[in-house]
Amino acid sequence: MPQPSATPAPGRAPRAEPASGRRWRGPLSPLNLTGAILGLVVLAIVILALVFQWNWLRGPISSWASGRLHRQVRIAGDLSVHPWSWTPTATATDITVAEPAWAGKGSMARLPSLTIGIDLKSLLLRGKLVLPVVDAEHPDVILLRDRAGRTNWSFGRATPQPLKLPPIRHFTIDAGRIRFDDARRRLSFSGVVSSNERLIGWGRGRFTLVGRGVLNRAPFSARIVGGPLVDIDPNRPYPFTAAITAGATHLFAAGALARPFDLSRVQASLHVGGPDMSDLYGLTGLALPDTPPYDVALHVARNGTRYDLTRIRGRTGTSDLSGHLTLRDVGGRRDLTGALASRRLNLADLTAVIGGAPKGVIRGTIASPGQKAQAAMLSARHEVFPTSRLEVSRLRGMDADVSYRAASVAAGPLPIRQVILHVRLDHSLLAVDPLAMVLPQGALSGWVRIDARGARPAEALDLSLAHARIEDLLPKPKGAAPLRGELEAGARLSSVGDSVRAAAANARGVVALAIPHGQMRQLLAELMGIDVAKSLFLYLSKDEKPTPVRCAVAEFQARAGVLNARRLLIDTGVVQAQGKGYVNLRSQRMDLTIAGKPKKFRLIRLAAPITIKGPLSSPKFGVEIGKAAGQLGIGAVLGAVVSPLAAILPLVAPGGAKNADCGALLAEAAAHGAPLAAHRQ
Repeated sequence: MPQPSATPAPGRAPRAEPASGRRWRGPLSPLNLTGAILGLVVLAIVILALVFQWNWLRGPISSWASGRLHRQVRIAGDLSVHPWSWTPTATATDITVAEPAWAGKGSMARLPSLTIGIDLKSLLLRGKLVLPVVDAEHPDVILLRDRAGRTNWSFGRATPQPLKLPPIRHFTIDAGRIRFDDARRRLSFSGVVSSNERLIGWGRGRFTLVGRGVLNRAPFSARIVGGPLVDIDPNRPYPFTAAITAGATHLFAAGALARPFDLSRVQASLHVGGPDMSDLYGLTGLALPDTPPYDVALHVARNGTRYDLTRIRGRTGTSDLSGHLTLRDVGGRRDLTGALASRRLNLADLTAVIGGAPKGVIRGTIASPGQKAQAAMLSARHEVFPTSRLEVSRLRGMDADVSYRAASVAAGPLPIRQVILHVRLDHSLLAVDPLAMVLPQGALSGWVRIDARGARPAEALDLSLAHARIEDLLPKPKGAAPLRGELEAGARLSSVGDSVRAAAANARGVVALAIPHGQMRQLLAELMGIDVAKSLFLYLSKDEKPTPVRCAVAEFQARAGVLNARRLLIDTGVVQAQGKGYVNLRSQRMDLTIAGKPKKFRLIRLAAPITIKGPLSSPKFGVEIGKAAGQLGIGAVLGAVVSPLAAILPLVAPGGAKNADCGALLAEAAAHGAPLAAHRQ
C-alpha cells in the first residue's frame, strides 16, 4: 500500500536538511567558530603587543634567578626585549646579585647593563642553547672565601662547580672589575677584565684579565689572555695563556679549553718554580711539603672536578723529580694520589720537609732564603731541631695517597742507597708508612704518624735499624776500622707539638741500640779503661790489633723530652764499660759518662771515666780527670812516705771484670719495651 508523501503544514516553509543527514542546532558553524576564536587570539596579541610593558617581567625573572642562585637577585633598571627575530635579544640594566647570608650585607656582583641573545633555530631544531651575543658593560664582581672554606660562588652547592657556559659567538666585556679575597689562603686580588672589540690593535676582541694583589704578604700579579671572543666556533678549542707571579713564585701556562666557555675541560702545559713548594698552597689549595727551591714542568688535563698532572719533570734543590699525580674532588674534599720518583736524591733536600735547612755538608745543596735563615739561627744557637711550624689547618682540607722512591742517594758520609716513602693523609691523619732507607747491608725502616685532628698535633714514630754494619756508618779511617760488627737500633716515641722542636721537647718512649757481636780496635777498648801504659804503647806503635766486642747495649727511657740512660754497657775482650747520663731534647744537650773496668791485670790504670758532653750539634769527648784526683793523691802520699815505687800502687788494676751475659741483657731490654730483637750470644 503506498505511503502518503510528507507535505509541509499550511503556512510553514520547508526546513532544509544538512547534506550529511545530521542537523546543526546553533547560530554558527564549526568553521566560523574556529575563525572567531583565532581572531580573538590575534586581537588579544595585537592589543597585548601595543600595551605590554616588558618591565612587568622584572619581578618574576628576579624571583626565578634568586631561587636558582640561593640569594637575592634584583633588576632595578629597565628590561627591554626585541622578540621579532630568529635571534631575539633582551637587555636588563642595573642588575645586582646579593652576597649569601654568611658574607653579610652587600653585593657579590653589579652589572649596569647586560644583553643576551638566543638562537631560536638552534634551540628549536637541534635542542641546543646557543647565545649569539653576550654584552656585559662595566661588570663589578667580588669573590670571597672565608677561613671556614665557604665561597660566595658555590650558589648553594656543597662544592663549587667549574663554570660551564653555553656556546657564545660574540662575547663582549667592557672594562669589568673583579676582586678576590681568600681568607683561608691569605690571598687578595683586584683586576680588570675586558674583551672589547671596539679597541684598536692587538687587544681587540681578546679576553684579558690583568690585576695585582697580595699573597702571603708578598706582591701578587696575574695576566690571563685568551683568543678573540668574536665569531667563536663552539666546536674548536679556545686558546689561552696565563702568567702569575706571587713573590718569588712564578707560574706560566699555555693551553686551551676543549670548548669555549667550558672551564670543566682544560688542557695546558704548565711551568712553575719558586723557593718552596709549600708556597703554592695559596694558588692551588694543596698542602704540599716544604722543599728547597724548585723548578718543575708538567701537563695538566682537567675533566670536571678531576685534574691529571702528568709528564712531571724538574728538580727540587739539587734532586731531580718526575712522576704523575691525580687530583679529584671526593665528597667535597680534595684527594691527591699518584707516584713520584728521583733518579738521584740529595738527602739534604729532605731536611726542608721537616722544616729544617741543609747545612752545606753535601756539596751543591740549594736552600731558600727562609731555609738559610733557619740554618743560621740553628747554627748560632748550637741547636739541631727546627722551629718551623706545621700548618695544621692545611692538612685538614685535603686527603692524599702518594708514593715516592729515590733510585740512588747522595748522603755525604752516610751509605744510604735508596729511599722509599708512602704518604697517606686521611681526614687529618698523616702517615708515612713505610719510611725506608736502604743501606749496603740492612735498612732503616718504620713509620711516622701525625694526628692533626686536635688543637695540637700528636706525633708517633716507630723506626728500626736492622742488619746494618757499624763500619758502613762510621767515617772511613786510613787504617783498620775502629769498630766492626752488626748494629741494631730502634726508637719508639710519641709526643705533641706543632714543630720538630716542640715534639722533641715533649717526647716519651724508648730508644735503644745494640751490637750483638763485633770487633773493636784494642786501643779504643783500652782507652775506655784509661790503661795509660797499654794505651800509650798501642798508640805509639799504631797497633791495629782487634779485640772482640761480645755485646753492647744502650737503652734510654724518654720522658718529657729527656732520654735517661736505663742501661749503657759495652763488653769487650779486654774491658767491660758501663755508663750513665742523659740526652736532653729540650735543651738539646747531652751528658754521658762511661767508665771501664779491665778484665786482666793492668800495671797502670787511671780511674777516669770518658765523657760525652755538650750540645747535640757538636758534643765533645773528654776524660774526667777530676774523678782520678783521689787516686793520684794517694799515690803522692805513698811515694813520699814509703817509697817512690809505692806511688804507682793505686794505679795498679788487678782486673777481674767478668764477661757480661749478653744474651740475657738483649732479651731483657727487648722485654722492657726496647725496640730490639732478643739475640743470643
